Amino acid sequence: MRGVFITFEGGEGAGKSTQVRRLALLLESYGLSVTVTREPGGTPLAEAIRGLILTHEAASEDGLTQALLFAAARRDHVLRVIRPALAAGHIVLCDRFADSTRAYQGSKMPEAELEQVIALGTDGLKPDLTFLLDLPPEVGLERARSRFTGVEDTFERSNLGFHREVRRRFLALAEAEPARFVHIDASRDEAHVAETIRSVVRAKFMAGQGDGER
Repeated sequence: MRGVFITFEGGEGAGKSTQVRRLALLLESYGLSVTVTREPGGTPLAEAIRGLILTHEAASEDGLTQALLFAAARRDHVLRVIRPALAAGHIVLCDRFADSTRAYQGSKMPEAELEQVIALGTDGLKPDLTFLLDLPPEVGLERARSRFTGVEDTFERSNLGFHREVRRRFLALAEAEPARFVHIDASRDEAHVAETIRSVVRAKFMAGQGDGER
């Protein structure tokens, strides 16, 4: 059995990590094998690159430099974690993937150039399903700042105009690929969002498998 690759996208404070954890626990309760991972990250090399990208003092403002760093981290992640897990029949839940690069670096470089870099990083891998957890950036940034007491990362420190553009790009991506994306109002409460995600996953991948109503 080939595995299933599900990604979670959205702006700052959208609740992606929370929903990844909730879905993983649910799927594991059905006896399914689940791999939970994140980007940038997932391998020692990718986590080291994550530190460079997100540390404000070390980060580059150049879009191509950022995209190349993400691509290097992603390629190692895909080859060492995601593809092997899928080959083993796991459901892979990933907090961010290539769509985040399109949304965050898309305004900083030509689209054709960006897609070339993304192709190198993904090794041709594309999610089977992507949840876009969407909410106004003003709300998301406030959530993010209320949850963490540490130093804001490179992107959290960006101005509101940047985050509005990121949201616009995510929405455009979802509109362009309605068969892959599921747009979810992340301003709703956590339980409601989780139930919406559960319903979609059951309908797409678990119909007739006797998963029951849990």
